[in-house]
Amino acid sequence: MRRIPSFLRHVGPGVVTGAADDDPSGIATYTQAGAQFGTGVLWTVFLSLPFMVAIQLVSARIGRQSGQGIAANLRQHTPKAFVIAVVSLLVVANTINIAADISAMGEALQLVVGGGEHFHAVVFGIVSVLLQVWVPYRRLAPVLKWFTLTLFVYVLAAFTVNIPWAQVVYSLVVPQVEFTPAFGMMIVAVLGTTISPYLFFWQASQEVEEMRLVGIVAGRESDFTLRRALRRVRIDTIAGMTFSNGIAFFVMLMGAVVLHEAGIFDVQTSAQAAQALRPLAGDFAFALFALGIIATGLLAVPVLASSAAYAVAEALGWQEGLERYWREAKGFYGVIAVATIIGTSLDFTPIDPMKALYWAAVVNGVVSVPIMAAMMLLATNPLVMGKLTVKRKTRFLGWSTVALMAAAVMAMLVDVVR
Repeated sequence: MRRIPSFLRHVGPGVVTGAADDDPSGIATYTQAGAQFGTGVLWTVFLSLPFMVAIQLVSARIGRQSGQGIAANLRQHTPKAFVIAVVSLLVVANTINIAADISAMGEALQLVVGGGEHFHAVVFGIVSVLLQVWVPYRRLAPVLKWFTLTLFVYVLAAFTVNIPWAQVVYSLVVPQVEFTPAFGMMIVAVLGTTISPYLFFWQASQEVEEMRLVGIVAGRESDFTLRRALRRVRIDTIAGMTFSNGIAFFVMLMGAVVLHEAGIFDVQTSAQAAQALRPLAGDFAFALFALGIIATGLLAVPVLASSAAYAVAEALGWQEGLERYWREAKGFYGVIAVATIIGTSLDFTPIDPMKALYWAAVVNGVVSVPIMAAMMLLATNPLVMGKLTVKRKTRFLGWSTVALMAAAVMAMLVDVVR
């Protein structure tokens, strides 16, 4: 029992990263998967888990052992053109994701309390920027950690409806596989939603922030202290990714047992999913689902904006860090503000954020492969990792993730060409 409080004190970057992965656009993807294919697609959540754990563990270890984020390490060990290209694409994809998430949050709040969705979107954008600019990391981190608990509303929402558990278990034991373009693209969408580049940059940079808070300098700690820290990183990351995929499972389950069974096979946004649930699952399930969209957005938008800022600042050698006062890191906070403002502004243009999200997914998928390959090279490089380069099992799963995402990207590009 003595280990439980210690565990709760030390989890952080991994759990917050996992929760941020279940953002409003991700909720829409998981709901659509369940609505389109029913319980037969639930196994896809478990397919992505070991790969997600491996690549996020590599991200966290690079940050913890080098004392620098992903982009800073790439700047030192890869060509400048490569760093600029991947960081630029990351910023574009993150900005589109911010637009989609803020739009979904505005729609969800409008469904609950009324009012104008654009007004709500602007409020959410302002709140997100203020949280990051004015709240130092030592106070922001606990806030984000508490926000992760709000994702349990999706578990609660699932238990407000009748779940055919025998059918669910059967679908997990005997996975459904359809050799159709639609099913293949759904697999790609689920993988692309769970394994996203912005999560790599965020978790590595948060490990660096945690080191700064307690005054740890990379390379100046004992092997015992470092190994103990890496054990904490491993527990944190596995817990965070398992939590993330567990929530995704219940969201997909809601789409399967409520929408699919009612003959609703197409859901474009998370807010649309909440609205579709209302007449089928009742007001309580609807309210939980809608409030979950808002809560996850409040968690995910700062992560999206900050990860873009970390990447740009590290790539250009600027001062960075959410613990720094804004005057110390003007460029870093400038990227946060600009990305959030542009993302919010897209909701006032003819551009459909949800359609743009498709192209953001394409960009994320394409850029994730070279980033992950570079990360694996960093993780096996003694100049970066010292004596504790990643072990054989993590190395195998990491490179397997690169291969899996490369195959998924090829399938996605074929679909785009078609």
